[in-house]
Amino acid sequence: MTKAMKAALISAFVFPGFGHLFLKKHVSCIVLAGIAFASLYMVLSELLESALGIAGEIQAGGGQIDMGAITNFVSKQAPGAEVQGLSVASTVLGMAWFIGIVDAYRVGRQQDKEKARGGK
Repeated sequence: MTKAMKAALISAFVFPGFGHLFLKKHVSCIVLAGIAFASLYMVLSELLESALGIAGEIQAGGGQIDMGAITNFVSKQAPGAEVQGLSVASTVLGMAWFIGIVDAYRVGRQQDKEKARGGK
Protein backbone atom coordinates (compact mmCIF):
# COMPACT_ATOMS: atom_id res chain seq x y z
CA MET A 1 0.00 0.00 0.00
CA THR A 2 1.32 3.44 -0.91
CA LYS A 3 2.05 6.21 1.56
CA ALA A 4 -0.71 8.26 -0.04
CA MET A 5 -3.32 5.59 0.59
CA LYS A 6 -2.13 4.94 4.17
CA ALA A 7 -2.19 8.66 5.00
CA ALA A 8 -5.68 9.09 3.52
CA LEU A 9 -7.01 6.09 5.44
CA ILE A 10 -5.46 7.31 8.69
CA SER A 11 -7.08 10.71 8.19
CA ALA A 12 -10.40 9.10 7.31
CA PHE A 13 -10.64 6.54 10.09
CA VAL A 14 -8.59 8.01 12.96
CA PHE A 15 -8.90 11.82 12.99
CA PRO A 16 -8.29 14.72 10.60
CA GLY A 17 -4.63 15.66 10.45
CA PHE A 18 -3.30 12.34 11.70
CA GLY A 19 -2.49 11.31 8.13
CA HIS A 20 -0.25 14.37 7.94
CA LEU A 21 1.44 13.25 11.14
CA PHE A 22 2.19 9.93 9.41
CA LEU A 23 3.68 11.92 6.51
CA LYS A 24 5.74 14.04 8.94
CA LYS A 25 3.90 17.24 8.02
CA HIS A 26 3.52 18.48 11.59
CA VAL A 27 2.24 21.99 10.92
CA SER A 28 -0.59 20.71 8.71
CA CYS A 29 -1.37 18.09 11.35
CA ILE A 30 -1.62 20.69 14.10
CA VAL A 31 -3.80 23.03 12.03
CA LEU A 32 -6.26 20.35 10.84
CA ALA A 33 -6.43 18.53 14.17
CA GLY A 34 -6.85 21.82 16.04
CA ILE A 35 -9.74 22.91 13.85
CA ALA A 36 -11.33 19.47 14.12
CA PHE A 37 -10.89 19.28 17.91
CA ALA A 38 -12.35 22.77 18.39
CA SER A 39 -15.39 22.07 16.23
CA LEU A 40 -15.88 18.63 17.82
CA TYR A 41 -15.75 20.26 21.26
CA MET A 42 -18.41 22.76 20.19
CA VAL A 43 -20.66 20.03 18.78
CA LEU A 44 -20.36 17.82 21.85
CA SER A 45 -20.83 20.66 24.34
CA GLU A 46 -23.99 21.89 22.56
CA LEU A 47 -25.42 18.36 22.42
CA LEU A 48 -24.58 17.67 26.06
CA GLU A 49 -26.09 20.97 27.20
CA SER A 50 -29.27 20.22 25.27
CA ALA A 51 -29.47 16.66 26.63
CA LEU A 52 -28.96 17.85 30.21
CA GLY A 53 -31.69 20.47 29.75
CA ILE A 54 -34.13 17.86 28.46
CA ALA A 55 -33.21 15.47 31.28
CA GLY A 56 -33.80 18.23 33.83
CA GLU A 57 -37.23 18.99 32.40
CA ILE A 58 -38.16 15.32 32.43
CA GLN A 59 -37.05 14.94 36.05
CA ALA A 60 -38.93 18.08 37.07
CA GLY A 61 -42.10 16.65 35.50
CA GLY A 62 -42.02 13.63 37.84
CA GLY A 63 -44.19 10.58 37.42
CA GLN A 64 -43.83 7.86 34.81
CA ILE A 65 -41.38 8.56 32.02
CA ASP A 66 -42.33 7.20 28.62
CA MET A 67 -41.22 7.82 25.06
CA GLY A 68 -44.17 10.15 24.46
CA ALA A 69 -43.06 12.45 27.27
CA ILE A 70 -39.47 12.46 26.04
CA THR A 71 -40.61 13.21 22.49
CA ASN A 72 -42.77 16.03 23.81
CA PHE A 73 -39.86 17.60 25.71
CA VAL A 74 -37.53 17.30 22.72
CA SER A 75 -40.06 18.87 20.36
CA LYS A 76 -40.48 21.82 22.75
CA GLN A 77 -36.81 22.74 22.30
CA ALA A 78 -36.90 26.02 20.39
CA PRO A 79 -34.52 26.16 17.45
CA GLY A 80 -32.31 29.18 17.82
CA ALA A 81 -28.72 30.28 17.98
CA GLU A 82 -27.69 26.96 19.58
CA VAL A 83 -28.94 25.03 16.56
CA GLN A 84 -27.20 27.40 14.17
CA GLY A 85 -23.94 27.12 16.15
CA LEU A 86 -24.26 23.34 16.13
CA SER A 87 -24.83 23.37 12.39
CA VAL A 88 -21.81 25.57 11.73
CA ALA A 89 -19.57 23.53 14.03
CA SER A 90 -20.61 20.22 12.47
CA THR A 91 -20.09 21.65 8.97
CA VAL A 92 -16.59 22.84 9.92
CA LEU A 93 -15.82 19.40 11.38
CA GLY A 94 -16.97 17.68 8.20
CA MET A 95 -14.96 20.05 6.02
CA ALA A 96 -11.83 19.56 8.15
CA TRP A 97 -12.24 15.80 7.86
CA PHE A 98 -12.72 15.94 4.08
CA ILE A 99 -9.81 18.35 3.57
CA GLY A 100 -7.63 16.17 5.82
CA ILE A 101 -8.31 13.08 3.73
CA VAL A 102 -7.81 14.77 0.36
CA ASP A 103 -4.71 16.72 1.37
CA ALA A 104 -3.11 13.71 3.09
CA TYR A 105 -3.58 11.74 -0.12
CA ARG A 106 -2.15 14.62 -2.20
CA VAL A 107 0.92 15.07 0.00
CA GLY A 108 1.44 11.31 0.24
CA ARG A 109 1.25 11.00 -3.52
CA GLN A 110 3.92 13.70 -3.92
CA GLN A 111 6.13 11.83 -1.47
CA ASP A 112 5.53 8.55 -3.33
CA LYS A 113 6.52 10.21 -6.63
CA GLU A 114 9.68 11.67 -5.08
CA LYS A 115 10.61 8.28 -3.68
CA ALA A 116 10.04 6.64 -7.08
CA ARG A 117 12.32 9.22 -8.75
CA GLY A 118 15.05 8.49 -6.23
CA GLY A 119 14.47 11.54 -4.06
CA LYS A 120 13.97 11.48 -0.32
